[in-house]
Amino acid sequence: MIATAISWTDANQAYLVTEFACLKRRLAGEPNGSPRWENNDDDAPPAIDRLAELFGLSKFEREVLLLCAGVEMDSELAALCAQAQAYPQRSYATFGLAMGLLREPHWSALTPSRPLRQFRLVEAQAGHGLAAAPLRIDERILHYVAGINAPDSRLLGLMRMSDFPDWIAGSHRAIGAKAGHLLAAQVLLHLCGDDPQGQEDVACMAAREAGRQLFVLRAEDLPAPGSDLDQIAVLWQREALLLPGALMIQCGSAGLTASARHLVEKAHGSVIVASREPVRLDRYFIRFDVDKPAPAEQKLLWRRAIVDDGQPERALVDALSEQFRLSAKTIFSTCPAVRTKELWSVCRSMASPKLEDLAQRIEPRAGWEDLVLPEPQLAILRQLTSQVRHRMKVYEDWGFAAKGSRGLGVSALFMGESGTGKTLAAEVLARELDLDVYRIDLSAVVSKYIGETEKNLKKVFDAAEEGGVLLLFDEADALFGKRSEVKDSHDRYANIEVSYLLQRMEAYQGLAILTTNLKSGVDRAFQRRLRFIVNFPFPDAAQREAIWSRVFPAGTPGEGLDGKKLAQLNVAGGNIRNIALNAAFLAAEAGGPVNMRRVLEAARLEAQKMERPLSEAETRGWI
Repeated sequence: MIATAISWTDANQAYLVTEFACLKRRLAGEPNGSPRWENNDDDAPPAIDRLAELFGLSKFEREVLLLCAGVEMDSELAALCAQAQAYPQRSYATFGLAMGLLREPHWSALTPSRPLRQFRLVEAQAGHGLAAAPLRIDERILHYVAGINAPDSRLLGLMRMSDFPDWIAGSHRAIGAKAGHLLAAQVLLHLCGDDPQGQEDVACMAAREAGRQLFVLRAEDLPAPGSDLDQIAVLWQREALLLPGALMIQCGSAGLTASARHLVEKAHGSVIVASREPVRLDRYFIRFDVDKPAPAEQKLLWRRAIVDDGQPERALVDALSEQFRLSAKTIFSTCPAVRTKELWSVCRSMASPKLEDLAQRIEPRAGWEDLVLPEPQLAILRQLTSQVRHRMKVYEDWGFAAKGSRGLGVSALFMGESGTGKTLAAEVLARELDLDVYRIDLSAVVSKYIGETEKNLKKVFDAAEEGGVLLLFDEADALFGKRSEVKDSHDRYANIEVSYLLQRMEAYQGLAILTTNLKSGVDRAFQRRLRFIVNFPFPDAAQREAIWSRVFPAGTPGEGLDGKKLAQLNVAGGNIRNIALNAAFLAAEAGGPVNMRRVLEAARLEAQKMERPLSEAETRGWI
């Protein structure tokens, strides 16, 4: 007779039937034997044996669990339990019945420290003495004994299963391989950095290396410390053994909450804590930094991801890699959805929303033709633009980035009186580089409370990290001051705030610009940490004439406007634009063209605002 191999599921079901038959004979007072496992795969024991091994069950505890499962799955066994207890209504198992019926009984099996109750494999119904309380096998455990290993439904509403990523950055793959060995040894891992998607990729790889399925839970979704949280901890400890599983706790903006910390301490096993900033834990752990891929690696990812138009243009790949900091998952999910020529604008749109609540967005519309500055200043601005464009070649291809990360950001300080064109110049740069401009008013960011200014600045830089934006820190006068003028602890702390700002500007991979009206207010030591410093001079007569010649759009009706006479007005370009706009509204109201008389009326309004009367020489010959 030829033996036929049967599936593990069928063999497990048959084994349960024989186990229940042994229990029924014992309840009936008949001799019973030992069931035989009829599966050819020695590495796959029956589910009940695997369960006993995982939780360290004694023979008695194993049979208690079988008895509870049999009551649920075999009505004849349930009837025999009622008969053994002399009450038809008691068709359930109890500890008392088990102690008198099963082999090698021990009272310690009833204690909360033993696996049956510690891991809630069975539940004793309240309102009865412990020995007489009805015992019910947990539904998740019942399914497992029956051969179905599906995650507990009570946890699926709180956490999600994470699939292994189709694409993963090379640096993250290396971290995942190292972390996998530690996770297999049940060492607590902490993933720290600015790439939450990359952290999940690393965790997935580490879990697979450790032979586990990764589940992800957000710290903010956890209940407050209490009985509900304790139940989650117990249920997860159970799942970690049954699946087997690994748990990743994602700490959002709130960091490691009290609930998350409690769960980390309770849920021993394969646990990963992920956060942006380092956290302190009471258990031994090993930390890995997982940041968004560096520009050189972003370049490789973009090249692999862009497949719809054949070989992508090198200039586009370089521009995307040097300007944006995106996770591998974002890159590979974005490319199939859009055409290659639209990638830049799509990447810009992904980065912008994070800054909307922190800064004012300025639509860059001005071009080089709108900027009136001396040639040396224009040359510096063009050089600044060139450095932003060629960062990939110099930093990565030529190896400057390997010398150190400090100072790789492109930062600039624009100094000059109000209205001399500092913000306009930032718009010109943004339009030339196809970036969004976000203006941050430093006078609103600076706080009198120690540490708050740094927190506010951190939020801005963290939100801008994905790139595609020019950060314009306006009104830097609120922060800058000479170190020689330090008089008390508040002045010293102001220098710390400036240092923090400059440090973040140096590390920021995009373009960051500071503006100040105080040319003498910036310490030379601070100036050395800025890549470019541009002095915006007050415009002379020739420059003012050039500004007047460009200030009115082509569609504005004009009559008798004299640029040389208008240039006599000793005001900056910002004031000239205000006067021109007010003169246009006066002309629109009168239903006529913009002429010298209406410009004069608008100039007087601007002078009142500036609290500076117009001199006779400035308006001589206007009307």
